[in-house]
Amino acid sequence: MIQTDILIIGAGPCGLFTVFEAGLLKLRCHLIDALPQPGGQCTEIYPKKPIYDIPAYPSILAGDLVDRLMEQAEPFKPGFTLGERAEQIEKDADDQFIVTTNRGSKHRAPIIAIAGGLGCFEPRKPPVPKLVDFEDKGVEYIIKDPEFYRDKKVVISGGGDSALDWTIFLAEDVASEVTLVHRRKEFRGHLDSVQKVMDLASAGRVNLITDAEVIGVEGNGKLSSVEIKTKAEGNRSLATDHWVPLFGLSPKLGPIADWDLNITKNAVEVDTFDYSTNVPGVYAIGDINNYPGKLKLILCGFHEATLMVQSAFKRIYPDKNLVLKYTTVNGVNGF
Repeated sequence: MIQTDILIIGAGPCGLFTVFEAGLLKLRCHLIDALPQPGGQCTEIYPKKPIYDIPAYPSILAGDLVDRLMEQAEPFKPGFTLGERAEQIEKDADDQFIVTTNRGSKHRAPIIAIAGGLGCFEPRKPPVPKLVDFEDKGVEYIIKDPEFYRDKKVVISGGGDSALDWTIFLAEDVASEVTLVHRRKEFRGHLDSVQKVMDLASAGRVNLITDAEVIGVEGNGKLSSVEIKTKAEGNRSLATDHWVPLFGLSPKLGPIADWDLNITKNAVEVDTFDYSTNVPGVYAIGDINNYPGKLKLILCGFHEATLMVQSAFKRIYPDKNLVLKYTTVNGVNGF
């Protein structure tokens, strides 16, 4: 069994920043995440997407932000249980929480910080016949490693930021051929990304098909082509090695919904004094919580994490005086 001071459910940006803030108070942290690597959505969904509202960074790629947060947390030696989902929570005789994952791993701590973003995610799958037969055999819903598509023919469907960002990235120096299929002429993503796709299409580096959608998949054990329905030209078959439908992810709270927390519209209700839940010792920070005036920004999650660990320290050490120390005076090693 893994013992720690603060057990963090979710290894996204808010969970990683919690490690730093807790470390300044000499509190140990261990993080559980269902994804196979830290970073949450920033790593899994849009690592190449620029983020503009992180202080001191006019622009930083989501993946680079995760790298910086990992570097910031490293001096405090956090533990990680990755690729496992927190399933059950119970209390032992010493008033400590025991959290068991779907793989049977057990973790023990006096404090739990839920930093699970929007919860567990499931891809929104298009209603295409035989789609399930080609999952992981040419059909992928998330691009994890761009090198997987090196010198391959790739069809991407979607009109949001993820579809645009990956179209640009793969077309510039990865895939041999990139086709973007969107059911409308207008895109929902950033105007800058839309313009880049248009420029790549004009240069012949992206095959842009609008007012269209993929309605069929074909192949012998592995995807070899997709059928595309267009408004202007009817149906056509397009040879491809991969089809990546990027229609977003459906967030679900998952097992957290059964933890006796006050939940409203898939979000955990918290007290803004310290972001505590109705269960003493359990806190919720980041996109997964809810309170009047809530803004779902990484910046706000960092603020919530900072106040949360102050409260956690007082709960763990009720007889100790907690004096705020500035990192500008003490540095990180001074804590």
